Amino acid sequence: MTSQLSVRGLCKAYGEVVVADQIEIDLGHGGCLGVIGPNGAGKSSLFHLLTGTVMPDAGTIRLAGRELAGLPAHARARLGVARAFQVPQAFGHLSVFENALAAATFGAGLRGDAAAAAAMQALERCGLARHAERVAGALGLLDRKRLEVAKGIAAAPKLLLLDEVAGGLTEREVQVVVDLVRELKRSYAVIWIEHIPHALKAVADRVMVLHFGRKLLEDTPAAVMDSAIVREIYMGIPADAAAA
Repeated sequence: MTSQLSVRGLCKAYGEVVVADQIEIDLGHGGCLGVIGPNGAGKSSLFHLLTGTVMPDAGTIRLAGRELAGLPAHARARLGVARAFQVPQAFGHLSVFENALAAATFGAGLRGDAAAAAAMQALERCGLARHAERVAGALGLLDRKRLEVAKGIAAAPKLLLLDEVAGGLTEREVQVVVDLVRELKRSYAVIWIEHIPHALKAVADRVMVLHFGRKLLEDTPAAVMDSAIVREIYMGIPADAAAA
């Protein structure tokens, strides 16, 4: 698989607090990397560094061969970085279609009919076409989560960052999101932060474990979920006992 995203030696610290410690990532088009770790592990900081809302102290971020480190967030968006937030960020007073249209216009730089077509296509892929004229603020949680993803893909990304898009949903709704991400990953390179293990196991090709800003482990979802070190971090079971 040709690398779409290549991250090397990514570092960020705030004084003594290290949120990214020599992070390295290789991710190809059509691949999905899951990211797990306890609160404070550096997961959100990783997304901040990739999107450009926070600048790294060191390291390189290359997307489709283009260096991103040092570029501001709006420039990275135009080059193909899109993020769906854990707490949906829709314009509640605008329609569902207008939210997607804004993403196509300001994220992808499209205008007129091209922007409208991209917005509608994104809504269709996310199962929201029938809600296009509804006010976004009136949507239920699942549809607000799907709109968050739709805005991301309306921005024509190469790299799609999903931040706990299944969080807070019922089991049935989680499966809807799993099916959606599984379909979308064919078109993008996807990094998915999620606390629901079976969701990542169903979609991710590999899972990376972060802890205090360091990558402790990266392997197949099954190997990561069964690893002693993950059990120790999440359940407090000493690694020797977990392995016994």
